[in-house]
Amino acid sequence: MALHLKDKEAYQRLNYLYQAAHCVIAQNPDNVELARFYCFTQKTIARRLVLRQDPSVKRTLCKRCCSLLIPGVTATTRQRRKHKKTRFTVVRCLSCGQTKTLLNDPDHRLWADRPEAQLEQHKQPDPASSAKNQPKEAKAHGSRPSKPRDAGSSAAT
Repeated sequence: MALHLKDKEAYQRLNYLYQAAHCVIAQNPDNVELARFYCFTQKTIARRLVLRQDPSVKRTLCKRCCSLLIPGVTATTRQRRKHKKTRFTVVRCLSCGQTKTLLNDPDHRLWADRPEAQLEQHKQPDPASSAKNQPKEAKAHGSRPSKPRDAGSSAAT
């Protein structure tokens, strides 16, 4: 599935903003507001152009304040366990307090990562061969073309 040139440029811009937010936080961890501005701009562009972001990118952004979630810098990360087997990662934003609960299942695969979700792997039927296999339609009884009725002639009484 080839992206249009416009979409490719938009994804490059989103990638640039995401990397810029990471660089700002890496250079100065106190400069959270600039990184938040970059992430908010990224989210706004993606929403305006109706672009889907990768789940790994969405996991590192706070939904409430658009802050970049980096463990130990802008977020806290805790491991929780429910029902003995099920493990969760709880990420809490230090700016607004919003929490994200992510499942820790090594066998879990996202839909986008599954082979049936990939369009390139599905074989497209050849339209010429499918037309050959279709039965030919028989001509309908009374194949005269119907004439459109004149509204004025039927109403003249």
